[in-house]
Order: sequence, then C-alpha cells, then structure tokens
Amino acid sequence: MNFKSLAVAVAAFCCVAGVSAQRVIDIESPKMKVYLPAAEKATGRAVVALPGGGYAMLATGHEGHDWAKYFNDKGIAYAVVEYRLPAGDRTLPIGDAEAAVRTVRDSAEVWHVNRADVGIMGSSAGGHLASTVATHAPESARPDFQILFYPVITMDKSYTHLGSHDYLLGADASSDLEREYSNEMQVDGSTPRAFIVYSDDDKVVPPMNGVNYYAALHRMGIPASLHIYPSGGHGWGCMPRFKYHEQMKADLSAWLDSF
Repeated sequence: MNFKSLAVAVAAFCCVAGVSAQRVIDIESPKMKVYLPAAEKATGRAVVALPGGGYAMLATGHEGHDWAKYFNDKGIAYAVVEYRLPAGDRTLPIGDAEAAVRTVRDSAEVWHVNRADVGIMGSSAGGHLASTVATHAPESARPDFQILFYPVITMDKSYTHLGSHDYLLGADASSDLEREYSNEMQVDGSTPRAFIVYSDDDKVVPPMNGVNYYAALHRMGIPASLHIYPSGGHGWGCMPRFKYHEQMKADLSAWLDSF
C-alpha cells in the first residue's frame, strides 16, 4: 500500500484525562491520529502505536489514544494507527503498519521528528504486528525501537493466542507460515532494541511469548528489557487500575531515557 493513502489527522499537544474503552471493528481504510508535543518539549523522537484486539477488533482507547499524554509529556510525538483487520489477508495490517512508520518519517520535517528515532509500540495482537514490522519490514519501514505490551510473538499453537493466529494466518495455516510469523524465530542483527512487559498471571497471552523473544534478541546482542509483573492479567494498557501502573510507566521512562 502506498503510504500516502493512509488517512492522517494531526493534533497539537492535548491532555488525555482518565482512560477509555474504545473498540473499533469496522475499518474500511487505515487511519492515523498524530499527537505532537509542545514545541518547547519536543525531542525529535516519535512512537507509532498499534492497539490490540486479537486481529478481530482494535482497543483504541487504553491501548492507543490514552497513552498520548504520557508520550507528549516526554516530548515524544505519538501516533495511533487504526489498521485494517486481516479477515484472511495478513498483508492488510502489516502493510498499514509499515505505511504508518514511513508516513512519520516522510513527515519528519513538518512534525519536527528525527527520522532515525521512530519507534513502534503494540499491545497484545498489536504487539505481534509491531514485532512483525520490527523483524520483517524493509529498512524504510523498520522502526528504530519497539515497545511491546503483553505481546503475541509466536504463532506456535502450543503457546500463541489462538484467536490472533486464526484471524491472521487462518486456522489451517501451514507450519512454514507459522514459523515465518513466529517472530522469536525472525530476529537478526537489524532487529531494533525492545522493551517488553507482561503480567505473570496472564492467561490470554503466555509470558513465554516475550521470554523467548527477549532470549532471541539477547543472543543477537540487541539491547532489550523484559519486565514481568506479579499480577494484572491481560489487557491493562494505560489503565491506572493496573496495580503496577506507576511502576510500569517508571520502567518505560527509564528505558526510553537510556538511549
């Protein structure tokens, strides 16, 4: 998909109060809303966010727009992508996510973004999409860092999220296709650094998804940080009710400040 076909809305710095539980299901064309930090705070860094939803819907609130204040307060431009759901065509979400990264880089001068400091962020199935872009995309669309919240990483049926597997690849996907999109198997020297977080009691996406991804990154000498909090289950995103919400944000801030 040509990145210019990605519909983009740009917002100045805005304060997002509280959290929302927005759900988006019908996506005819991809959209991206960009939140720019106040000019005096801007660092040149940008993050492209891919909400989760099992490749069947998008949780655009607590895994998308509700993060805008956090990133803008850190001087980071932040973009939320409503990508097309696969419905049997895995190239749709992957193409939309790659197009979003290219769009941010193409708009770097206007949005005061450093083309070499554009990261990708994804939650749950959005984490699988983010890690797919991080491991599969050509250089023009490959991000410079990745932030993954309780991500689906593998397509191995023994410990993937089966709904994400089936919606992306199909229930009868071949072993070769499963391996191709098991992103712990696709890490190489060009894979960007990563921040990975889970709750230990996540019953939806087993934390071993991230453990194996971290191990693959570590073996390749790629900087990565893995945090597994004692409890919280799955899908907490930016919700303050998550017991480790403040600790998680502090851990993320420390990581972002480390490079």
